[in-house]
Formats: sequence, C-alpha cells, structure tokens
Amino acid sequence: MYIIGMNSASYLEMLPLSSITKYTKGRPNDGLPFTGYPRVHPSEKNKLILVNDPLGPDPTVLEFKLEDVLFVEDVPSAVTEAGEGIPLVKLWIQKGAIGMILEPFEVNDNMQLTAKVGRIKERILQNLHSAQNRPDL
Repeated sequence: MYIIGMNSASYLEMLPLSSITKYTKGRPNDGLPFTGYPRVHPSEKNKLILVNDPLGPDPTVLEFKLEDVLFVEDVPSAVTEAGEGIPLVKLWIQKGAIGMILEPFEVNDNMQLTAKVGRIKERILQNLHSAQNRPDL
C-alpha cells in the first residue's frame, strides 16, 4: 500500500499514542535503531513496514510490531536521481522484540539461498552498527 500525500511523520502520528513517543535526546538503553522509510502494513494494523536503505542496491524490508517501537527520530530524507525526496526515520525498537526480514529469493539452489541469508545478516548488522555510531542516521 502506497502512502499518497502522507509523509512519514504523518503516518507515525496516526499510530497509537501509547505505542510511540518522539525521542529527543541520547540513546535509549533498552532499544536498537533501525533507519528507513516507514510504510503502512498492507494487512496488519498492529505492524509497520520499514524499508531499510530504500535507494541502495539491496533495500531490505523489515516488519515490526507497533508495540515494540519505543521512539521515533526524524533523519534527513533520501533523494532519488529524479530529485524526489523519500522521508526517512530512525525507529528505536525494544531489545528482545521479534522483527521480520522480508527478502525475495529465487527458488533454485540451497547453497545460493544459504549464501543470500548470510549476506542479508551481514547487511543488517552493518546498517545497525552504522546507525548506532552515527547520531544523524
């Protein structure tokens, strides 16, 4: 589902107030940051989709329960080659929460699938490490 005429802040403001608080200073000790483009979950109102690195060569689609989102921070928007802005946010997710990585793959060979899973894990860990060490993302 595409959010027409709605930026990420508007979408996040529509979510239950008891679940999300805009974060203003420091890093929460009980959460980990994930940066990306938030989307409305197409079928489950208690979840959201976060497209991590939406303009990169391998964007990753993550799914989180709204109740696991602790804080939200605005970060600079990404810009496409056509000059279109993609609003990004940093979501602080409760440590210990269960998230989903949604990743397409070709049904072909178990070895290729195993290698792809390894690359996905490596990419997510790099993004997580980068987000923790960069206050602006």
